[in-house]
Amino acid sequence: MSFRLSQRDKGIIGFINQFRAVDRDSLVELFFKQLKSPVNACNSVMVRLYRLGLIERTQQYSPTVYLPVDAKIKKNSQKILHFLSILDVYKQMCTYSTPKQVIVEDKPTKRKGGIEPDLFCIFKGSPFWIEIQRNQYSEQKMQEKITLYEDFFFSDEWKSLHWQPEDRLPIFPSVILITPVRYAVSSDHIRIIQVANIHELMEKYKGTSKQTKEVSSRTTSSSGRIKINLT
Repeated sequence: MSFRLSQRDKGIIGFINQFRAVDRDSLVELFFKQLKSPVNACNSVMVRLYRLGLIERTQQYSPTVYLPVDAKIKKNSQKILHFLSILDVYKQMCTYSTPKQVIVEDKPTKRKGGIEPDLFCIFKGSPFWIEIQRNQYSEQKMQEKITLYEDFFFSDEWKSLHWQPEDRLPIFPSVILITPVRYAVSSDHIRIIQVANIHELMEKYKGTSKQTKEVSSRTTSSSGRIKINLT
């Protein structure tokens, strides 16, 4: 059977492959909101792509959640909620500025036991690794997670990551903990930001004066300073 995909079709398939699980309403918001009947248009497109075998879907959730055709997660897996929470953080960011260089479940160390942030992106000009804590953990476990980031910082491997700027010194991303609970974790080497959501992050820096819009954290004398300019 021959068929022709529109650029929007390709964009939707690519987006689902990237985020692993995408609910119908998010697709409406991101791809169809400019249309007169966005929900009907989305439903029509998604049924067509599903029947063509280009996406999978699960109706365990309402509205329907769409998955890649080669998804390695069960259609009733709790992992789906994990991916939807990552998508929600991304959508919150998009209300302020579309993130760039987005990597879902980033594995920058490429080895077991290294850091595995839920999301990497460059947001409003600054790089971030984002940890989304849907469950409450002990402070010891959270500090161990921060220690892994410090270990990676001292490895210097991060300086050669593909997204690093070519025309200036490498930057170690700030670590955002998306959590309703505040943990007593700290680091003398990396910036840690704890917020309940991206909206709180933006409010946190909204009131910063012009002189202090760029919040910096010292890394090393050779790697420059981390700049956070979210307003």
